[in-house]
Amino acid sequence: MKIEYYSFGRITIDGKTYTSDVIIYPEKVDSSWWRKEGHSLHIVDLTDVINARPEILIVGTGHSGAMVVPGETISYLESKGIEVYVARTEKAVELFNKLQKGRKVIAVLHLTC
Repeated sequence: MKIEYYSFGRITIDGKTYTSDVIIYPEKVDSSWWRKEGHSLHIVDLTDVINARPEILIVGTGHSGAMVVPGETISYLESKGIEVYVARTEKAVELFNKLQKGRKVIAVLHLTC
């Protein structure tokens, strides 16, 4: 998967444009992803991601970084052997395109705020 374009509220992945938050798996994009609390990322929001067993999880916190990732969420992911990167979505897009070569990388991206 390659992210070709990102701007506030809009992302293009492998030629298809999405206008809602996404989870990018190696083989598919889930554009129906939503969180228990809109601007906070909890373990319960990542059940499918954890079950997919990524080596790396990249979290895009939004254009302005409004989505918060609590420390216990990061600690839990790391206890499962998942490397976690948290950044504003623009930077998360760059990381995703760079880090996925040869590794199983999943990205969860908040596209707005």
